[in-house]
Amino acid sequence: MEEKIRKKHVAILGSTGSIGTQALEVIAAHRDLFEVEVLTAGSNAKLLIEQALRFKPNTVVIGQEALYDEVNTALEGAMIKVYAGEPALASVVEMETIDVVLTALVGYAGLLPTIKAIEAGKQIALANKETLVVAGDLITALAKEKGVNINPVDSEHSAIFQCLVGEFHNPIEKIILTASGGPFRGKNRNDLASVTKADALKHPNWEMGAKITIDSASMMNKGLEVIEAKWLFDLKSEQIEVIVHPQSIVHSLVQFEDGSIKAQLGLPDMRLPIQFALGYPERLPSDFERFNFMDYPNLTFEQPDLKTFRNLALAYEAMDQGGNIPCILNAANEIAVEAFLQEKIGFLNISDIVETCMQKSSFIAKPTLQDYVETNKITRIKAQELIK
Repeated sequence: MEEKIRKKHVAILGSTGSIGTQALEVIAAHRDLFEVEVLTAGSNAKLLIEQALRFKPNTVVIGQEALYDEVNTALEGAMIKVYAGEPALASVVEMETIDVVLTALVGYAGLLPTIKAIEAGKQIALANKETLVVAGDLITALAKEKGVNINPVDSEHSAIFQCLVGEFHNPIEKIILTASGGPFRGKNRNDLASVTKADALKHPNWEMGAKITIDSASMMNKGLEVIEAKWLFDLKSEQIEVIVHPQSIVHSLVQFEDGSIKAQLGLPDMRLPIQFALGYPERLPSDFERFNFMDYPNLTFEQPDLKTFRNLALAYEAMDQGGNIPCILNAANEIAVEAFLQEKIGFLNISDIVETCMQKSSFIAKPTLQDYVETNKITRIKAQELIK
């Protein structure tokens, strides 16, 4: 008699965003393997309600407390617990019934819930790179202490992770993160001086949320991924290379000490790295569209333009300085991107604001969690002042 496989019970933090909705597609295709235990959203009450009624989680959390009554009333007859506010978001991940926490929140907001989940011994599927950018030293030390695995969901880090399966005992010589180059590949600073929000939101290959799409256009997203890779794979900055690959087919590569390089290839579809992170160590079947070399007879690669796209260079500087500087980089960027999306500043002003905040903020070599919280708060205020 076949032994019944116990389902993994999954909490999705940020279920109404791009990663969260695609994660639910993956779970819907594998209902025999996964159970949705918790869903959370910031303000999209309508979609959260729809998801909850379909997947019947134990608990939902709506970030905006003013929306609690709307969600609670809609789910009253469904036997689903409803909570609201940031404290609820941080505490819900501690539920005993959760096996895996997919952190798909945008930005700094993912830090504290991820810490709480690791402290509770939950396995992490990490789609929130800012958690490691802001406090990589604390997160990796805590995960090691608690015996928690962090499975990356970003396509580039998932590619590195997939290349390392079966190779964990072999030292990495370097990794190569690929970047599409975004909508402004090949442009110079004069070209970028007049680009609009609509221009920046037209990513050539990926469907993503607004913030990450702007980060991709400015190459800050790649900079954040460089810092994330340092912590995920225990690397030095000189071991992390970025190369522009416009077709987004080679998702990243690992070079080993013998000079051999492994790459992971596939069509740009975030469901694949999400599924790999949730199902690891198993590769689960899928009906995703398959890559065909004849559809892409020419795969090309270029050096990134660090003078035009200064954010990538700033991220390397922040990583090399260490301490609370990456936290400053992230906080300033979040404020600057939001200002650009609100059409308060120009595209090139994003890197200006980030650089000024990095230069004019107090350096802390070995920050505590409270230091990170304060650094984030102070940097946001400074960035807002620069916008005014």
